[in-house]
Amino acid sequence: MLNFILTWLAAALSIFLTAQFVPGFKVDSFTAALIGAVVLGFVNAIVRPLLVLFTLPFTILTLGLFLFVVNAIAFWIVASLTPGLSVSGFFPAFLGAIVLSVVSWLVNWVLQALKPS
Repeated sequence: MLNFILTWLAAALSIFLTAQFVPGFKVDSFTAALIGAVVLGFVNAIVRPLLVLFTLPFTILTLGLFLFVVNAIAFWIVASLTPGLSVSGFFPAFLGAIVLSVVSWLVNWVLQALKPS
C-alpha cells in the first residue's frame, strides 16, 4: 500500500513539476495534480492502449515516432478530464508529454535511491 501511495505522489509531483517547465500547461494546485495522476493512470491503462492499437499503421510507418503523438493525445485527454489542469493546444500537450516522461523518470529514480534496501 505504501508503494502505491508513493507512486501516486511521484506521479502528482511529476505533473506539478512539468507545469513549471512547459508553457501552455497549467496546474492550479497540488490537489489538481493528485487528481490528474489518478486520471493519468486510468488513461494510460484504458485509453492509451486503444489509441496505440488504432494508430498502429501510422506508428509502423513512422518507425514508432507516432507514439509521441499518441502520448500527447493521452496527455490532452487527461488535462481535459481533470479540473485544475489545462493545456492550451496540441504542441503544449506534445511537449508536456515528453517533459512529463523525463520528469517522472527522474522523480522515480530519486525515490528509488532514497528507499532503504
